[in-house]
Amino acid sequence: MPVCLPLQFFEGKELRLKQEYFVVSATLQDIIRRFKVSKFGSREVVRTDFNKLPDKVAIQLNDTHPAMAIPELMRVLVDEEQLEWDKAWDICVRTCAYTNHTVLPEALERWPVDLFAYLLPRHLEIIYEINRRHLEMISR
Repeated sequence: MPVCLPLQFFEGKELRLKQEYFVVSATLQDIIRRFKVSKFGSREVVRTDFNKLPDKVAIQLNDTHPAMAIPELMRVLVDEEQLEWDKAWDICVRTCAYTNHTVLPEALERWPVDLFAYLLPRHLEIIYEINRRHLEMISR
């Protein structure tokens, strides 16, 4: 028998996704801003070479809540900083680390695809592209 969930469930999920994205995006924008203006031995007024980002920044993702940081970092590097996908992915992989503290499925955050597509369409495109490339890599 189908389960009918109350509208408040979906409104709550939408609010939670918006809040999570806001915190992740604000944090990443601050990290990028600080990286770009810090010297770290650079003579540039504004740092535009992101090759050293993984040497200067570590983003630790604990459980699934901040996992949106990966597509957001990719979005910033590809769309805003104009890096090629492969270069941005290399930087992202070397900058981010993930620790899962539970194997209980009810503790892992999941989002309805329609909701994700409605609120964060570019991020969903990035997630699909990450998945496509991953499947291609493991099929070799």
